[in-house]
Amino acid sequence: MPERSNPSPSASAAKYIFVTGGVTSSLGKGIISASLAKLLQARGFRVTIQKFDPYINIDPGTLNPYEHGECYVTDDGAETDLDLGHYERFLNTPTSQANNVTTGRIYDHVIRREREGAFLGKTVQVVPHITDEIKRRMLLLGQNGQFDVVITEIGGCIGDIESLPFVEAVRQLRWELPEYDSLVIHLTLLPYLKAAGELKTKPTQHSVRDLREAGLQPDILVCRSEHPIPMEMRRKIALFCNVKINSVIESLDADSIYSVPLLMRKEGLDERVIKRLKLTGGTPQPDLEAWKDFLGKLKNPTEEVTIALVGKYVELPDAYKSINEAFVHAGAQNECKVTVRSIQSDNITPENIAAMLHGCDGVLVAPGFGERGFEGKIVAVKHVRENNIPFFGICLGMQVAVVEYARNVLGLQNANSTEMDALTPTPVIAMMEEQKNITQKGGTMRLGAYACDLRRGSKAAKAYGKNHISERHRHRYEFNGDYLARFEEAGLQATGTNPDTGLVEVIELPTHPWFVAGQFHPELKSTVEQPHPLFVRFVRAAIQHRKG
Repeated sequence: MPERSNPSPSASAAKYIFVTGGVTSSLGKGIISASLAKLLQARGFRVTIQKFDPYINIDPGTLNPYEHGECYVTDDGAETDLDLGHYERFLNTPTSQANNVTTGRIYDHVIRREREGAFLGKTVQVVPHITDEIKRRMLLLGQNGQFDVVITEIGGCIGDIESLPFVEAVRQLRWELPEYDSLVIHLTLLPYLKAAGELKTKPTQHSVRDLREAGLQPDILVCRSEHPIPMEMRRKIALFCNVKINSVIESLDADSIYSVPLLMRKEGLDERVIKRLKLTGGTPQPDLEAWKDFLGKLKNPTEEVTIALVGKYVELPDAYKSINEAFVHAGAQNECKVTVRSIQSDNITPENIAAMLHGCDGVLVAPGFGERGFEGKIVAVKHVRENNIPFFGICLGMQVAVVEYARNVLGLQNANSTEMDALTPTPVIAMMEEQKNITQKGGTMRLGAYACDLRRGSKAAKAYGKNHISERHRHRYEFNGDYLARFEEAGLQATGTNPDTGLVEVIELPTHPWFVAGQFHPELKSTVEQPHPLFVRFVRAAIQHRKG
């Protein structure tokens, strides 16, 4: 057998774990990756996770939420896959542009280089040029000295045509890297046939066969199952899939995604990885006390509230994934079970709003783009404002609150956002000047983290416990400062502004129990270890409202 080729000197600065999936999508590669990362982090290792997506879009920024769930935004302004939200929520460390790569971005980079003459007239091919670029990006995070372990999740399923270049790149990397510097974890499904009364291993065997045909032998199999996997079945899987029996890991359906790290710990996934990669320097046991404390509060609440989430994409839970998870974190912090009731804003009218919100202890108006459902959201905000029901607006939710107040309190009947009515005579929400001449859609919004100064004594400042914050944005339209004085005189306060531009970032009604809205996306910074303060205070206000 020929010797392994020598990788570049910086390539082995970290250990690399590649996570693939088979049989079906939505098995939870992101949760397994995040759970393993959490276990390694709890042992003292520095870990990051990256997602390689096989679709041709440059990024998810232009995808309809019904297509791909929410678009997650990082501090540096990258529009990324929602799995990066799981990574941050589990690890409590920020991700970046480098943590999410698509086929579109790979091909775009290679084609641009070809146009610049970088390949000296050679024929540009999938192998080696596309796979070389994939490998370069797979190694990138491991070369800066900040991480001991880099986990790479490969999107899609083994056998998908679009995933082949990524699988081939992993095959090449495993050949190039030192023997104990990489491993492959393959996630599969063990379906339960009710008629036969047993789990079936054949789909897993076929999935591993497809993986091996592509040149990859998995080191560890994580098997999703609705029922415990008998030891005899584990032996069978190990035998036919060519892995050690203790590398067949059972992944049962969990009551919460946050229980998965403990389930993987019980199965010894972290120990198998540490042994296989010969990782040294970590603690003998992971420190999961804070995680267990969070789970204890999550599973044993002393209070319960119902929050209405008013949005236009409510049919798909993943469209508001980060908001739903932020409520989980804030609920645990308050030892409160938060039940989120999704309400399609299209269906809201002045006649049915009271019935729709009956029994709700708070209302969150969600972000979104376009005019569909906009008027329904205005009706919802008017109802909660007039009835002292706790309200929280995010991004478009803040803009809805501004338009509603302008129409119903300031008496500006034609007030609107220029996104909804470009010819409105009263544009209380308008596009930023620098956006007006942009025609391409991708990555042209105010994206990423921006500073915000909070007014002393405001509800927002009290929630954060400080007056200077940084939050992530994803929008084109802003509060029109020409109308600010009129709003303030009428009682709606701009309590958060950008220190560089003066743009309004937070509004609130001081006379209302909790009427706070932000132009930014606070849900993107909520984690298990650091629940977002605005969500925590909103849930607390909902508890107080429920108690009367």
